[in-house]
Amino acid sequence: MNVLLDYARAEQVVRNSRFIAEVFPVSTQALARDTLRDVKLRYKDAAHVVHAFVTGAQGETNGMSDDGEPGGTAGRPVLDVLRGSGITNILLTVTRYFGGTLLGTGGLVRAYGDSAKQVLAVCRSEPFVAKQHISFSADYPVYEAVRRRYEQYHVSALTESYGAAVTVHADIWAEEAAAFAADVKNMSKGKTEVQITPCI
Repeated sequence: MNVLLDYARAEQVVRNSRFIAEVFPVSTQALARDTLRDVKLRYKDAAHVVHAFVTGAQGETNGMSDDGEPGGTAGRPVLDVLRGSGITNILLTVTRYFGGTLLGTGGLVRAYGDSAKQVLAVCRSEPFVAKQHISFSADYPVYEAVRRRYEQYHVSALTESYGAAVTVHADIWAEEAAAFAADVKNMSKGKTEVQITPCI
């Protein structure tokens, strides 16, 4: 399985109906629901916001909705394309602005399926790797030493805040988390403990 790296968008017009396909990285079903709610708010003037999502290391959790289109003509083709892509931790929405011409069931299946294919063709993904979240606070000299070590590990989603000390939050490959924590502890002469928690 691959995992989606970032947001992507594609758009097409089919017989005057506008179809906006978007993908969003989501790690859980709950996050997919929250993201979908935001998308529906953004496009509250659209006729339909169809969606499908896949999450889990093996893509084991998935769901979809036709959002008012005839049953099986929208959410199902989007989910089928999504599952066939081998990408997990992804929400795919297709927003339709109705153009006044009915497409029929076959036309809807093609339009939604093609929209899903188009956005997946332009999105970026990478092989799925289990990650853990790390956080710690360090004084500035220790932080500078740790910062130079980042390139030796697979660190992502890095945020740093500066105050009396530097507070760091990041994700790291799960298999490297313990070694990174030990590295930081050694560099700080035992003064800095790295908290390791599951990625949300």
